[in-house]
Amino acid sequence: MGAAFFITLREGLEAALIVAIVMAYLRQLGRTKEFSWVFLGAIAGVAVSLVAGTGVYIAVGELEGRAEQLTEGIIALAAVAVLTWMIFWMRRQARTLGGDLRKRVDQSLAGGTVLGLSSIVFIGVVREGLETALFLLAVVFDSSATSTAIGAFSGLALAIVLGYLIYRGGERINLRLFFQITGGVIIVVAAGLLAKGVHELQEAGVLDTLYAPVWDVGSNPIIGHGQFTNFLKGFLGWSPDPSIEQLAAWAIYIVVASWFFFWNGRLPSVAQGPRTDGASVRAEPEQSSSA
Repeated sequence: MGAAFFITLREGLEAALIVAIVMAYLRQLGRTKEFSWVFLGAIAGVAVSLVAGTGVYIAVGELEGRAEQLTEGIIALAAVAVLTWMIFWMRRQARTLGGDLRKRVDQSLAGGTVLGLSSIVFIGVVREGLETALFLLAVVFDSSATSTAIGAFSGLALAIVLGYLIYRGGERINLRLFFQITGGVIIVVAAGLLAKGVHELQEAGVLDTLYAPVWDVGSNPIIGHGQFTNFLKGFLGWSPDPSIEQLAAWAIYIVVASWFFFWNGRLPSVAQGPRTDGASVRAEPEQSSSA
């Protein structure tokens, strides 16, 4: 549940930022009547993501044996790759996100194609939605569907609230700190998924095991089995009986990803629109700003 919460909170806020920036700019231009096109694009993006995620979940759920292990391992490794790309992509794109979106809104309005407003929001929301569906697929196998759903919808609800506050432009939200903290949490989640992917590929016979288990606490009622163990599996990638390869993959990923994310360069500020420099976040651009 914890991993699902942070994943949907992070991805949901990125989608909410896109919607908030577009709507705030339309409000500044006095084009609030176009809000319906923004909502249409957002709803369509969510719908496509839900259908795609549900379809893949049902298809994977019908697999058994080695095919299931291979599929879960591949999904976990793919989720790690996309998660890693996502946190660094957002760090790079934060500076120009507002300006780029407002430029596309101007082009859409100038061309008289208000449907373009829907496509701007749809593309942004569906991208985040499909990524979220992939991440949730990777964590749901280590926890119940119910707990994953609770965590996911809780994170999404909080992301929507934050997005609304950003749209209103009157709340001080330190997005730089938010993305730094959630980025660190996502790195931990991704490390756990990497360890899970290694485990599944070992179970499927694709990877050999040098030494396993390093320890075995499967009989422990707290960290060996039960709900708390499932939480640790989904959030930290915990295993009651890990192989040396799982531990190595987890540790190496944590060290390398943390180094590049926290210490190898500074997190940029958002110039125009939502800012991540620790100051108040305002979705409304200044009159003199430019893309």
